[in-house]
Amino acid sequence: MGTIFTSSKNALPKSKRPVTNPKTLVFLAVAVLLTIPLNYAFGSITLILFTLYALFTAKKQDFSFSIALFMPVALFLLMAASLLWTIDFKSTLKALSKEIPLLIIPVVFCIIRLWPKQQRDTLKFYSWGMFIYALFYMARAFIKYFETGDSNVFFYHDLVTKDVNAIYVSVFMSVALFYFVAKKRKRKFDYLALLFLFVFIFLLSSKNILLTDILLTILYFLFWSPASKKTKWTFTTVFAVAIVIAGYFGKIKERVEVELKPNTEQAVKDMGTRAVTIAQAWNNETFSQNDYFNGTSFRVYQIRIFTEMMSEDPVLLTGYGLNASLNRIKEKGDEHNVYKGDETHRGYNTLNFHNQYIEIFADLGLIGFLVLMVMLGINLKNGLSNKDFVHIAFAFLMIALFLTESFLWRQRGVIFFTVLYCLFNKELYSSVIEKERS
Repeated sequence: MGTIFTSSKNALPKSKRPVTNPKTLVFLAVAVLLTIPLNYAFGSITLILFTLYALFTAKKQDFSFSIALFMPVALFLLMAASLLWTIDFKSTLKALSKEIPLLIIPVVFCIIRLWPKQQRDTLKFYSWGMFIYALFYMARAFIKYFETGDSNVFFYHDLVTKDVNAIYVSVFMSVALFYFVAKKRKRKFDYLALLFLFVFIFLLSSKNILLTDILLTILYFLFWSPASKKTKWTFTTVFAVAIVIAGYFGKIKERVEVELKPNTEQAVKDMGTRAVTIAQAWNNETFSQNDYFNGTSFRVYQIRIFTEMMSEDPVLLTGYGLNASLNRIKEKGDEHNVYKGDETHRGYNTLNFHNQYIEIFADLGLIGFLVLMVMLGINLKNGLSNKDFVHIAFAFLMIALFLTESFLWRQRGVIFFTVLYCLFNKELYSSVIEKERS
């Protein structure tokens, strides 16, 4: 039957075969990215359509392979292999379905022809799409404010919902922000979008992402901007002062104070519990059910239990298996008596590491950690080699984000990272032509 199908397919006139439309590829790639903040079903549908279109219009001469595109596939294969040694087969198998984008997206980019214009158009339409999202979220916040009078609707998870997650949306918006920052010929609407996106990211109050965005923006104007030296330093100084002044007021200041001074009256008042310091998180043998960990102290506690787990179990090379370290985290939580949660709040012992480097080391061992580091290294190296600021910004953004989030262990995160990683690291077709001619 397969022979008959192959013969029939080859017998078709070339004119009858599907022809790849560059605009359709761009549309589908943008659709995959722009549906990430929506219900998971929309993202899955657009990813399936993007994959099917690439497969049905693929041509042998368009196929290209690179180590960069192989690395996400290698990571997925390692995840699949961990089914052989995982301590929780059911959890690993369930988690594996969310990681399929690591396999199929690089394959799609291997079989499509990508021109520089397609790459630029994808980033352009994605960035404007994020601007529209920001407008929508702000409009909805104003409506809620007029209904409730609560100013919290303009900040953090309340602005975008906890399900979508303020930190993740900050990342999505940041890539769009860098597109407008690096755009050579800016129009009035470009400046408007740039300013609005920056304010929106500021309101989302993700300290890590906001700090990374500020530093990268300053670096752009110092080293990439075509402006005069005097203008560069003037802008940088004014920009830095404005950020300091803005950060002194409002929610950013409150969240920084809670992180740096966990035992302040405000922190205890907000939580109604005893706040745990960084030193206590690292040293205390046991905690009480009334102890509150802020973001910093909780991550210190998690680093601590990770080191304990690695010293107690022989899993240095392979890890516990994809998503299987959660069992040991829970056991450690019981051992140290951290808050176990109730009907409305999750316990600390049910949360993953919130650090991609530690997460991948715990789940996939030293081998998985090295695969991730190679992938991030290739991404940064290619960005610097191509002198593409948006690519460089994306590379640094991911490196910083992985310090505080298990981004690749979430469906939204793995799709976003893999699509942009492949888009930036796919060898563009014009470069292939130039190499063949030389």
